[in-house]
Amino acid sequence: MGWIYVLFAAIIEIFWVLGLKYSSNFIEWAGTVIAIILSFYFIIKAVETLPSGTVYAVFTGSGAAMIAIIDFLFLETEFTYTIAFLIGLIIVGVVGLQLTTPEKDKEEKAGER
Repeated sequence: MGWIYVLFAAIIEIFWVLGLKYSSNFIEWAGTVIAIILSFYFIIKAVETLPSGTVYAVFTGSGAAMIAIIDFLFLETEFTYTIAFLIGLIIVGVVGLQLTTPEKDKEEKAGER
Protein backbone atom coordinates (compact mmCIF):
# COMPACT_ATOMS: atom_id res chain seq x y z
CA MET A 1 0.00 0.00 0.00
CA GLY A 2 2.96 2.31 0.61
CA TRP A 3 3.78 2.46 -3.10
CA ILE A 4 0.19 3.43 -3.90
CA TYR A 5 0.55 6.40 -1.56
CA VAL A 6 3.80 7.39 -3.29
CA LEU A 7 2.04 7.18 -6.66
CA PHE A 8 -0.82 9.38 -5.44
CA ALA A 9 1.65 11.91 -4.01
CA ALA A 10 3.63 12.04 -7.26
CA ILE A 11 0.50 12.51 -9.38
CA ILE A 12 -0.78 15.28 -7.12
CA GLU A 13 2.68 16.85 -7.23
CA ILE A 14 2.13 17.56 -10.93
CA PHE A 15 -0.87 19.72 -10.11
CA TRP A 16 0.76 21.74 -7.36
CA VAL A 17 3.94 22.34 -9.35
CA LEU A 18 1.88 23.57 -12.30
CA GLY A 19 -0.23 25.56 -9.84
CA LEU A 20 2.86 27.31 -8.51
CA LYS A 21 3.69 28.41 -12.03
CA TYR A 22 0.26 29.28 -13.40
CA SER A 23 -1.96 30.31 -10.47
CA SER A 24 -3.18 33.85 -10.81
CA ASN A 25 -6.16 34.22 -8.48
CA PHE A 26 -7.26 33.16 -5.00
CA ILE A 27 -9.17 30.05 -6.14
CA GLU A 28 -6.21 28.74 -8.14
CA TRP A 29 -3.82 29.42 -5.26
CA ALA A 30 -6.18 27.72 -2.82
CA GLY A 31 -6.27 24.66 -5.10
CA THR A 32 -2.48 24.66 -5.24
CA VAL A 33 -2.22 24.77 -1.44
CA ILE A 34 -4.75 21.93 -1.12
CA ALA A 35 -2.74 19.87 -3.62
CA ILE A 36 0.46 20.48 -1.63
CA ILE A 37 -1.25 19.37 1.58
CA LEU A 38 -2.68 16.23 -0.06
CA SER A 39 0.65 15.37 -1.63
CA PHE A 40 2.48 15.58 1.67
CA TYR A 41 -0.30 13.65 3.42
CA PHE A 42 0.29 10.76 1.02
CA ILE A 43 4.05 11.00 1.58
CA ILE A 44 3.50 10.77 5.34
CA LYS A 45 1.28 7.71 4.85
CA ALA A 46 3.90 6.11 2.58
CA VAL A 47 6.73 6.44 5.10
CA GLU A 48 4.68 4.45 7.58
CA THR A 49 5.46 1.33 5.53
CA LEU A 50 8.50 2.30 3.42
CA PRO A 51 11.92 3.81 4.22
CA SER A 52 11.71 7.61 4.14
CA GLY A 53 14.79 8.05 1.96
CA THR A 54 13.40 5.73 -0.69
CA VAL A 55 9.99 7.39 -0.57
CA TYR A 56 11.48 10.84 -0.99
CA ALA A 57 13.75 9.73 -3.86
CA VAL A 58 10.87 8.07 -5.72
CA PHE A 59 8.51 10.98 -5.03
CA THR A 60 10.88 13.67 -6.27
CA GLY A 61 12.28 11.63 -9.15
CA SER A 62 8.95 10.49 -10.54
CA GLY A 63 7.43 13.93 -10.07
CA ALA A 64 10.34 15.59 -11.87
CA ALA A 65 10.12 13.10 -14.73
CA MET A 66 6.36 13.56 -15.09
CA ILE A 67 6.63 17.35 -15.04
CA ALA A 68 9.37 17.25 -17.69
CA ILE A 69 7.25 15.00 -19.91
CA ILE A 70 4.24 17.31 -19.50
CA ASP A 71 6.48 20.27 -20.39
CA PHE A 72 7.51 18.53 -23.62
CA LEU A 73 4.03 17.36 -24.59
CA PHE A 74 1.86 20.31 -23.62
CA LEU A 75 3.91 23.35 -22.69
CA GLU A 76 6.24 23.50 -25.70
CA THR A 77 9.50 23.07 -23.83
CA GLU A 78 12.46 22.21 -26.04
CA PHE A 79 12.94 18.45 -26.44
CA THR A 80 16.44 17.01 -26.69
CA TYR A 81 17.58 13.41 -26.71
CA THR A 82 19.93 14.15 -23.83
CA ILE A 83 17.06 15.30 -21.65
CA ALA A 84 14.95 12.31 -22.72
CA PHE A 85 17.83 9.96 -21.84
CA LEU A 86 18.25 11.56 -18.41
CA ILE A 87 14.51 11.33 -17.72
CA GLY A 88 14.76 7.67 -18.71
CA LEU A 89 17.51 7.21 -16.12
CA ILE A 90 15.25 8.74 -13.47
CA ILE A 91 12.46 6.35 -14.41
CA VAL A 92 14.82 3.35 -14.33
CA GLY A 93 16.05 4.47 -10.90
CA VAL A 94 12.51 4.86 -9.57
CA VAL A 95 11.52 1.40 -10.81
CA GLY A 96 14.74 -0.06 -9.39
CA LEU A 97 14.04 1.45 -5.97
CA GLN A 98 10.51 0.07 -6.02
CA LEU A 99 11.70 -3.41 -6.92
CA THR A 100 14.43 -3.54 -4.28
CA THR A 101 12.75 -1.87 -1.30
CA PRO A 102 10.76 -4.14 1.02
CA GLU A 103 7.68 -2.79 2.76
CA LYS A 104 7.82 -2.76 6.56
CA ASP A 105 4.43 -4.49 6.89
CA LYS A 106 5.67 -7.53 4.96
CA GLU A 107 8.82 -7.74 7.10
CA GLU A 108 6.85 -7.42 10.35
CA LYS A 109 4.37 -10.14 9.32
CA ALA A 110 7.21 -12.44 8.30
CA GLY A 111 8.91 -11.87 11.68
CA GLU A 112 5.74 -12.82 13.58
CA ARG A 113 5.67 -16.35 12.16
